[in-house]
Amino acid sequence: MKISRFYGHKVLFKHKVKKGGRNNLGRITVRHQGGGHKQSFRTINWSRKEIDGIITNFEYDPNRTAYIAKIFHNLENNSSKFSYILAPQGVKIFDKIKTVIKQSKNIYLAPGDNTILANFEFGDLIHSLENVPNNKIIYARAAGTFCQMLQHSSLKYAKIRLPSGTQRLISLQSKATLGIVSNEKHNQRIIGKAGRSRWMNIRPTVRGVAMNPVDHPHGGGQGKTKGGRPSVTPYSWPTKGQPTRNKRKKNNFIIKQKINKK
Repeated sequence: MKISRFYGHKVLFKHKVKKGGRNNLGRITVRHQGGGHKQSFRTINWSRKEIDGIITNFEYDPNRTAYIAKIFHNLENNSSKFSYILAPQGVKIFDKIKTVIKQSKNIYLAPGDNTILANFEFGDLIHSLENVPNNKIIYARAAGTFCQMLQHSSLKYAKIRLPSGTQRLISLQSKATLGIVSNEKHNQRIIGKAGRSRWMNIRPTVRGVAMNPVDHPHGGGQGKTKGGRPSVTPYSWPTKGQPTRNKRKKNNFIIKQKINKK
């Protein structure tokens, strides 16, 4: 997928305010954030209310790992409109995309088409999936991610495998987009130098064992040592992947939980 050299559609840009990890009181609540290159939000058309459109070009979004595609819509009143969507793999410039809201049999779907889960076939790879109909898109938005349609378990729900491996029930009226999110090799990128991390709003991280005992639970000692205790955060919370989920809460929509590899 080749990124366009054209400038982005400024009407769809929003100003982004940097907070450096600070809350409304000015206190740092998220460490190692600060600086970074100036960025603007690209407004993504999650609802896909326009019926159809044509892909005009692909662009880089500094706030997302995936590429975005600019869509031209020719509306009913002879007016035109542009919008952004997450670019799926395999689409090209001048490809047509459509949105199908009603349940229909014998419907042909191509990558980038948006419709309800009831119109997908078993085994289809989808992304930009809603948890609840007409609600926020929360699943499979990052580069190279996808969900898989496993089966229609009833007249109301479909069994979906999420990117984490969890299998859960989601309403057949929830919408999703066919295909895999673009830029699947994003996790193989090499940052290359410390300066690029600063461009990405990432400040340096100091190891706990390099600090004094007053600054970190791992600090102090003769040489490199943690004092024989399990790894903890600066606030003495367990780290290194210990589960923190409350197991007492049960979600009836989750059929199979993901397996934590140790």
